[in-house]
Amino acid sequence: MTPGPTRILIADDQENIRHAFRIILDSQPDMTVVAEAACGATAVEQARHLRPDVVLADIRMPGVDGLEVTRLLAGPDVADPIRVVVVTTFDLDEYVHTALRNGACGFLLKRSGPALLAEAVRAAMSGDTLISPQITVRLLRHLMTPPPRAARGEPALTDRELQIARLVSRGHTNAEIAAVLFISPGTVKNHIAGIQRKLGTRNRVGIAVWAWESGAVTP
Repeated sequence: MTPGPTRILIADDQENIRHAFRIILDSQPDMTVVAEAACGATAVEQARHLRPDVVLADIRMPGVDGLEVTRLLAGPDVADPIRVVVVTTFDLDEYVHTALRNGACGFLLKRSGPALLAEAVRAAMSGDTLISPQITVRLLRHLMTPPPRAARGEPALTDRELQIARLVSRGHTNAEIAAVLFISPGTVKNHIAGIQRKLGTRNRVGIAVWAWESGAVTP
């Protein structure tokens, strides 16, 4: 039996944001928006009633904020958790850590663009956690020390793939990478797919983690 589309609830106090997200997600063949909420309390109520596959939650909402929404729907004490992806304008480390501690399966900046929004939903459905590359880069810089050069080994990537992996790890979009390397965004997309296959990662965040762990990029 073929599974139906991923059912999504959008929680954001700005109507224009909800409308934009709905257009992006409803245009995906494997997704459908089933509800919207303008505040956290309504989001929790609707999510518990409708049981969507994924909730997209803004952080700053009136009453119950997105971090508390995440805890109530996906926290460690929830018997039947719902996947929550936090989507926000604010990339404070405190928000990222709290969201992940509260059970979020993604943390996305609103400026990340439509492609990453859809990817975050798919990552959540596959059991992965997607964090905006800009945030990942900053967290990795704070938390990781590159291993000694002798321990790094040779990356299993071509020179071009290594160039792209380094740019991905610094938070560049496909369009930005294409401009730097004088290639088309489509070529960048194909290279990124090849890099993911070689590294066994599911998304750009995995590429960034590999680049920093392997020492392919340094602070």
